[in-house]
Amino acid sequence: MSYEVTIEPTGDVIEVEDGQTILAAALRQGVWLPFACGHGTCATCKVQVLDGDADIGEASPFALMDVERDEGKVLACCAIPESDMTIEADIDVDPDFLGCPVQDFTAKVTRIVDLSPSIKGVTLALPGPMEFQAGQYVNVSVPGVEGTRAFSIANPPSDNSNIELHIRKVPGGAATSYIHERLTVGQKLDLSGPYGQFFVRKSDQQGAIFIAGGSGLSSPQSMIIDLLEQGDQRPMVLFQGARNLAELYNREMFESLANTHDNFTYVPALNEPKESDNWQGFVGFVHQAAQHYFDDRFSGNKAYLCGPPPMIDAAITALMQGRLFERDIHMERFFTAADGAEEPARSALFKRI
Repeated sequence: MSYEVTIEPTGDVIEVEDGQTILAAALRQGVWLPFACGHGTCATCKVQVLDGDADIGEASPFALMDVERDEGKVLACCAIPESDMTIEADIDVDPDFLGCPVQDFTAKVTRIVDLSPSIKGVTLALPGPMEFQAGQYVNVSVPGVEGTRAFSIANPPSDNSNIELHIRKVPGGAATSYIHERLTVGQKLDLSGPYGQFFVRKSDQQGAIFIAGGSGLSSPQSMIIDLLEQGDQRPMVLFQGARNLAELYNREMFESLANTHDNFTYVPALNEPKESDNWQGFVGFVHQAAQHYFDDRFSGNKAYLCGPPPMIDAAITALMQGRLFERDIHMERFFTAADGAEEPARSALFKRI
């Protein structure tokens, strides 16, 4: 049995299978609904029921108060239709968002490489193509670990039969420890995707500033390669931050791209280089490298930030001080267990590492 759910104000109509949540059905049919935690605790996916009935599921009383339940509000990530429905959602979809449907795959591990002492590159071959936008992510099921884990896609959309992931080992993290210590080539992993609203606004031809730290390089890598493959001529600058030279992975690839594309510039920065690194580049944090390069004047650009929360916060402050405003700053925060939060806190199916 299935039910039809009409979503206003867009007029989209989705089919929701018996026992399926409204959010899960929408994402798998390429219809975007706002969401964050995906577990009924943050209220981001709150919608108004205009017609029909639903089981509200395990919605937190803090995210969905009694008075809101009486008013006919539900959380799309928990609500399971019990009839055909019409709901009203606060939808603000960017015109550059493609809305690729979420699909489920069983993928085969074809390559595992040490990118740095703390980050592995894992390539997965899909049984069929997965359409996605550069900057989006997938949810991966790790053997013996409850729930799924979210990892950004590092390869460009032109290679849609493979998924490249950059996975940092989180101290005490069951999923990342398994991947670093036990995952083998030839093994199969279940995953779903694509998810996320982190993507390049291609219709806006302003210059693009990419600021990345740690394994947060994955999304900007996908974005930059995608733009260059398409012959995009906007000025692009990648600022990559790392502690020392060993952690500055894929440097040679970006230097090669900078040498072959006049509109792309690569600026690596080390904040604690070792004496043995013999580092001649910028010394300091990655947001300071951006300030130095642009002389604190960022207007006329869009910025895409990806990395741990302290890096994101420092970069936002620097960009806004340099006259770049909220509408032109897009970000993806990577949370870890050490931050006391989830890594990354993005997925409708995500749980703590």
